[in-house]
Amino acid sequence: MAMTMASTATGVLAFSSVPKNSDPPPSSSSKVCRSSIVAISCVSHCVCSAASGNTSTVTEQANSQKFSYSRASPSVRWPNLKLNENYPPSQRPTHVVEDVGLFENTHDSVGKEEIREIREAGLEFGDKPLEILGKTSKNRVKKMTKLALKRAKDWRERVQFLTDRILGLKSEEFVADVLDDRKVQMTPTDFCFVVKWVGQSSWQRSLEVYEWLNLRHWYSPNARMLATILSVLGKANQEALAVEIFARAEPAAGNTVQVYNAMMGVYARTGRFGKVQELLDLMRSRGCEPDLVSFNTLINARLKSGTLVPNLGIELLNEVRRSGIQPDIITYNTLISACSRETNLEEAVKVYDDMVAHRCQPDLWTYNAMISVYGRCGISREAGRLFKELESKGFLPDAVTYNSLLYAFAREGNVEKVKDICEDMAKMGFGKDEMTYNTIIHMYGKRGQHDLVLQLYNDMKMSGRSPDAVTYTVLIDSLGKANMMKEAAEVMNEMLNAGVKPTLRTFSALICGYAKAGKGAEAEKTFNCMLRAGIKPDQLAYSVMLDILLRFSDSGKAMKLYQEMVLNGFKPDHALYEVMLRVLKKENREEDIHKVVKDMEELCGMNAQVICSILVKGECFDHAANMLRMAISQGCELDRENLLSILGSYGSSGRLSEARELLDFLREHSSGSHRLINESLIIMLCKADQLDDAIREYSEARDFGLFCGSFSMYESLLQRCEENELFAEASQIFSDMRFYGVEPSNDLYQGMVRTYSQMGFPETAHYLIEQAEEKGLLFDDASIYTSVIEAYGRLKLWQKAESLVGSLRQKSKMVDRKVWNALIHAYAASGCYERARAIFNTIMRDGPSPTVDSINGLMQALIVDGRLDELYVVIQELQDMGFKISKSSIMLMLDAFARAGNIFEVKKIYNGMKAAGYFPTMHLYRIMIGLLAKGKRVRDVEAMVSEMEAAGFKPDLSIWNSMLKLYTGIGDFKKTAQVYQLIQEAGLKPDEDTYNTLILMYCRDRRPEEGLSLMHEMRRVGLEPKLDTYKSLISAFGKLLLLEQAEELFEGLLSKECKLDRSFYHLMMKMYRNSGIHSKAEKLLGAMKEAGVEPTIATMHLLMVSYGGSGQPEEAEKVLDNLKGEGLSLSTLPYSSVIDAYLKNGDYNIAIQKLMEMKKDGMEPDHRIWTCFVRAAGLSQCTSEAIVLLKALQDTGFSLPIRLLTEKSDSLVSEVDNCLEKLGPLEDNAAFNFVNALEDLLWAFELRATASWVFQLAVKWSIYRHDVFRVAEKDWGADFRKMSAGAALVGLTLWLDHMQDASLQGYPLSPKSVVLITGTAEYNMVSLNITIKAFLWEMGSPFLPCKTRTGLLVAKAHSLRMWLKDSSFCLDLELKDSPSLPESNSMQLMDGCFIRRGLVPAFKDITERLGDDVRPKKFARLALLPDEKRDKVIRADIEGGEEKLEKMKKKVGVKRRKLVRRKLIRGVVLPSPVELYQKKKP
Repeated sequence: MAMTMASTATGVLAFSSVPKNSDPPPSSSSKVCRSSIVAISCVSHCVCSAASGNTSTVTEQANSQKFSYSRASPSVRWPNLKLNENYPPSQRPTHVVEDVGLFENTHDSVGKEEIREIREAGLEFGDKPLEILGKTSKNRVKKMTKLALKRAKDWRERVQFLTDRILGLKSEEFVADVLDDRKVQMTPTDFCFVVKWVGQSSWQRSLEVYEWLNLRHWYSPNARMLATILSVLGKANQEALAVEIFARAEPAAGNTVQVYNAMMGVYARTGRFGKVQELLDLMRSRGCEPDLVSFNTLINARLKSGTLVPNLGIELLNEVRRSGIQPDIITYNTLISACSRETNLEEAVKVYDDMVAHRCQPDLWTYNAMISVYGRCGISREAGRLFKELESKGFLPDAVTYNSLLYAFAREGNVEKVKDICEDMAKMGFGKDEMTYNTIIHMYGKRGQHDLVLQLYNDMKMSGRSPDAVTYTVLIDSLGKANMMKEAAEVMNEMLNAGVKPTLRTFSALICGYAKAGKGAEAEKTFNCMLRAGIKPDQLAYSVMLDILLRFSDSGKAMKLYQEMVLNGFKPDHALYEVMLRVLKKENREEDIHKVVKDMEELCGMNAQVICSILVKGECFDHAANMLRMAISQGCELDRENLLSILGSYGSSGRLSEARELLDFLREHSSGSHRLINESLIIMLCKADQLDDAIREYSEARDFGLFCGSFSMYESLLQRCEENELFAEASQIFSDMRFYGVEPSNDLYQGMVRTYSQMGFPETAHYLIEQAEEKGLLFDDASIYTSVIEAYGRLKLWQKAESLVGSLRQKSKMVDRKVWNALIHAYAASGCYERARAIFNTIMRDGPSPTVDSINGLMQALIVDGRLDELYVVIQELQDMGFKISKSSIMLMLDAFARAGNIFEVKKIYNGMKAAGYFPTMHLYRIMIGLLAKGKRVRDVEAMVSEMEAAGFKPDLSIWNSMLKLYTGIGDFKKTAQVYQLIQEAGLKPDEDTYNTLILMYCRDRRPEEGLSLMHEMRRVGLEPKLDTYKSLISAFGKLLLLEQAEELFEGLLSKECKLDRSFYHLMMKMYRNSGIHSKAEKLLGAMKEAGVEPTIATMHLLMVSYGGSGQPEEAEKVLDNLKGEGLSLSTLPYSSVIDAYLKNGDYNIAIQKLMEMKKDGMEPDHRIWTCFVRAAGLSQCTSEAIVLLKALQDTGFSLPIRLLTEKSDSLVSEVDNCLEKLGPLEDNAAFNFVNALEDLLWAFELRATASWVFQLAVKWSIYRHDVFRVAEKDWGADFRKMSAGAALVGLTLWLDHMQDASLQGYPLSPKSVVLITGTAEYNMVSLNITIKAFLWEMGSPFLPCKTRTGLLVAKAHSLRMWLKDSSFCLDLELKDSPSLPESNSMQLMDGCFIRRGLVPAFKDITERLGDDVRPKKFARLALLPDEKRDKVIRADIEGGEEKLEKMKKKVGVKRRKLVRRKLIRGVVLPSPVELYQKKKP
């Protein structure tokens, strides 16, 4: 019984003082490390050669190298006490480091039980033996009696003598040779100890002793002997032999509690709880009552048979108590040890508390187990508390205690505490043993301190400690995880050289290392070597190797290994099945997929729902869909994640029809899942980028109330809406989400903050931020805050942006730089430079340091505030502070000045930028060319394009468009066509700007038909012209009086339901006015009202002007009367229209009468009335008429015009100056129209000096441009466009006077040409071009019409210089006032030409008979001749031309061979853009 109890105690008290490796073993999904290829071949060879003859099991290999403590030996357990004992220590392992979880240790007790058993047998121990064993006595010793033999105290010597002799036998020798010799007299109890002691080293020899005793029948095997041999066989894992011996045992010997306990111990070792339970029942059935050892063994078997379930320990304890037996310390220690092995702290604490509650005092082993379980659970503080408690209760810590405590702190990586414990161990006389080294090595390996790992390994060997299998395994595992495979291979070599056989765990660690290093071939070699060494793979080894083969896409070998794994009874876990299926699907191995699915169903017993989930994770979505159908058909609930994954696969591959079929099936067979199905459909549509369909499904489901929505559905919808910038829809969906109580995540909050910021609702975005913060959600992304601040900036709400930044400053010490920059730009958007500068100074002082974006924000603030001049000051300040001005800052300045139209500053910045080493970009060239084109700096634009091409840039369409607008704007239509040809040659596709500009060119060139053709072409290529383009075409057709085309365009716009403004109607009314079709003008007025465009006073003014232009002032007056009758608040505009109509019709008296009526109506005459009367006076036939008209103005309170005509007072200059100052700000070009009329009046009545200083006052007040001419700046040309005829003649005379002074100094230099710009427009039915041309032709000037552009007069510089010096017409160019007013007007309006009255007959005669192509000098000569002589000269000229024509006709018949070879210079006429475009088309 004592023997049985001892063996049972061994099983019961086995527990781990340190936990298994806290790091989980490498699984199928673990990462793999790297190593050297050379090392594996060496290691594999050594391992295979070392293990080639090995046929033992893995367990035996492990046990042969296990380090053990003898817990029964006080001299070993407490070396500090200096104890000595004269009995040999037990060799049974008590503190073991196993390879399963890196290490384990067990407690056991032997010695005390043995002593107790001997005493129970009645044996006494003496100090001296009766006979010296091993020597033959000279005298024959008499045989002792049984009683004397029992009382002999040398039983240990006798047992040890026989044990040594038996174990010293060679393999071919037999135990019978020793036992038959009978050199020692033995009792049955002695033989029991012999069987036991021999069995500790060789179970075969122990069984041989037992069988010998049975055969000789010297001693009938009693219960003690049977229990002993069963215990030996159990420890040797020879369960089959133990069962056979137990079965054939005599009933008398076998039916004892000791034998049952021993047999239960055999089953308990392998965790066969069912067999133990059967034996317990058998005992009771045979009348043998179980004792406490029986229950302890039963508990041990239950704990080894499976994992601990909640409250299992307490239930087992209660079961023991129900049998009338109180659990002892062994029972409790067994349970606590099991909790320690499984790291189940909760159960361990419950058992410990029950132990204390039932007054069972804990012993040292209890404390060791509790320290171990706290250490495994990472609660080193509690482990340390228990360590102090056991010392306070008088227990002396042993090596196990210290190692358990050491592990607790090593697991946490507390290096300092580990060092302290090692020092305490040394003070107590405990050196570092193998367990200590393994623990510390493992700790440093986890920390990645591999140098220390190797150093400890070397120290371990130097200190005389022999590394065991666990040591080597820990080293290989740590090095493998660190990608140090070369070192790991070297450790494996040392392990083999040291004679330590690698365990399954060792091979697994090396395989995992190679797998992690991506060396699948080496891992496979190591696995094969393990097989050749006779080590059978376990679940982990199979899984790791299968994972490696799958990850290296070797599906063929993987499937073979998988089949072998299944045949050996191992099954892959779910994760490994997922990897396997993913690889098989990738390689389209459908048959293997079907086989794996079948195995999961049949071998693993998985249901359809689980298999579907694995198939989804393995990306076999078609199989998963089928399995999902099966699961639903079997009544399983619809799994949300599986459905979403399957639908996501269908959606991403565009198989929406299959997805809908699956959903229809689910709707039919899963009645309670309609809400989930609808949500899944929406999520699938979102993932398939079918956002419109998703929103429609969502809206329908929401309207019908089918669901309130899940978080995943809202998340998918909101993310897609944000990506597609459907901000309004996102806002609605988010509102629904909040309404249904679905809480947004951090990401959704951030997304909606961005959405509301983009929508221009920063207040809402700000509110969401505050709401998220109240719920504990913090935004680490600074861009969330910057988006809100930028939105505030765009809305000019910088105060709220300021408050947001203020709240951020309260929450964190350092605000992100991007947030500061966003605030600076928010200030900049409102032009708050001072506030932006304050922020800049703040971050300069407190950090983070400003960036280029910060500087650009400062500059932008100045730009928005219009303080461009201060930009240079800020730039200088920043440079003084050490900042380098970036290219982007320079570009910002340049762009600002470009938008302001400051060409001078832009060119200066551009040149400075190039001087600083910043090369221009394409964007910069676009800005420069666009600005210069707007400024009509033709030569600069052309130079910039040349520079751009030299730099390797090709002009893009935007640059060509700028050039098209430039040449169109200056009227150089030939170059416009050339640019369009270059666009075609570059292969660029014209855009809307291109077409619109070309159409405008045709309109200005009076070729609207070609413009209309180009518009049709534009529509054919899918582009729609702008309304301004239509307006230009209508205007061009109207000027040419092509009413039908203009009306067609206008009607086309109305039919398209375009929203036309008043300008279109006004344009058509002007056209009808000029054509004299007043009825259509009236109808247009009605159509205008029907279209919802209310006529204004300006509209009625146009109608009245139309009547006036047709000589029907009465009709115009009727319109005025109607306006009066409607009670409208009228200005002077309609009155001026009526008065002007009568004045143009020559009804001066009626006009004056209407003026008086206006005065009576309470309407004071203003600039409009003044301009009408002054203009009429300037065109009147005689002076008296002019005086009458001007006196009428004088009578109404405005005497300035008549005083200018009749007085010579110096005060008139200041009065005119004051008048122009007052008229300047008024609308409708009041000052411009008045000055033009005044200039015509003064020129017509020969007050040209007065006209000169009035002209200069107009320039002073910017009524006329300052650059009409700039001779002083050596800009020789002049631009008289938009001036009246009289003003233009004044300006021309002044320019000629300045040019004459320049000619005396040799300017302009040859071969420069001088250009006068007259334009082609008419001002009050006067053509400026014809008027200036007639004036210059009369003077015989060298100016000729430009051949390429209309509205230009060009003269060679040399010719102009000579003419100004020598011509009699230029002898006196000073403008003077006539001493007295002429009786009649000196000028006459003739066919749009404001010409000198005396020149009219000659002008008509010359132009009618010789045409308009008469040279100026010839015209001047003919104009000076008397009528008769001029007639003769003209007739002779005509006759001479006819004779010349006849001679040329005669030369046509001359033979071709007489033609002189010469190179013909032919003018190349470029085709029109329409022709070029049509030619380009296939």
